[in-house]
Formats: sequence, structure tokens, C-alpha cells
Amino acid sequence: MGKVTTGASMSIDGYIAGPEESGFDLLFQWYGNGDVELPTGHPDMTFKTTKASAEYWRSLIENTGALVVGRHLYDFTKAWGGRHPMDVTTVVLTHNPPADRPLADENFVFVTDGIEAAVAKAKEIAGDKNVGLNGGQIARQALDAGLVDEIGVDLVPVLLGAGTPFFPSLGVKPVQLEGPISLIEGKAVTHLTYRVKK
Repeated sequence: MGKVTTGASMSIDGYIAGPEESGFDLLFQWYGNGDVELPTGHPDMTFKTTKASAEYWRSLIENTGALVVGRHLYDFTKAWGGRHPMDVTTVVLTHNPPADRPLADENFVFVTDGIEAAVAKAKEIAGDKNVGLNGGQIARQALDAGLVDEIGVDLVPVLLGAGTPFFPSLGVKPVQLEGPISLIEGKAVTHLTYRVKK
């Protein structure tokens, strides 16, 4: 059985998006600041990053079997054009599944029964691989429910000042972490992984 992980590109002051969903050009600049090409599950999206970040990304892809995201991210990205860039089935936690899509196919599965049900469905899909959770409300709900095993931070040297924190309004606090259990230095990003103490 794989682990349940969450990860995000984050500013030094703790934000995964700036005010009014800004700042992504700064947070995601490491996806394009090198010369190693990384194709994704989206045919029109190829990253060009450094060797260190490329190795980190490849390991992440190889070990991830399914994702859990919220409806807000699904809508904001316009469903990534039909397939998540990580090229795995994505479980979307929502109160209102879209009427124009099936509830489940190889690209997206919609779950309405809460974070525990969404993570359980993703684990079923992932098999022996890891389940990845997006940051923000999904990460916070899963951490509050005791479902998260590891937290990855792609720490970007920028201060956004305000916006969406990685873990907004945690109900369970403090949460102690072990590590970093992995530290990879890229260009304009440091990839850190921590284990959640349970």
C-alpha cells in the first residue's frame, strides 16, 4: 500500500497562491528554468527544468498512482484540458459533480462523501502507488482527518505577502513533522519532503 502525500510549490511566507489567485508565474517558474524536457500527461504541456528538479519530478510521477483535488482547482484549471499533467486518474471531491461528465472514467472520478471517501477511492485506484493531494482545503481536510503520511514543499524564493496558505485554518494543531527526509536543491526552488508524526 502506498502513502498519502500532499505537496505544493510554496512561497517562503507559506502561500501556494497569491491574492486573487495570482503569483503562479513566480511559484511555478522552476518548471521552465532549465534545459531538461519533461513531457506531461497533457499533450500541449512540456516542462523544461534543471536536472535536479527533473529527477525529483520523475520520481514523483513514478510513485504516484492517483490524485485527490477539490472542485475549485478542477474548475480553475478547466480540468487540465481533459487529463491531469501527472497522467493519472484524478479524484475530485465536490458537493456538485458536473452534469456534463460521467461520475467516473479513466481521467476523473467525482466523490461527494467527504475527504475520507475521496482518499479511499484514490487508494483503490492507486493500488501499491502513492496518492497525491493538492494543497489548500484538500490538504487541510486530509491532515485534520489524520490521513496524510508525507508533506512535500517545493520552496520558492519569493514572498507573496498574502493569498492561499498551504494548510488554511488547521483544526488539529500543532502538527509535528519529521525531517526533511528528502532535500533536493534545484534552480530557484528547494524540494523538501517531511514525514507526518502520528
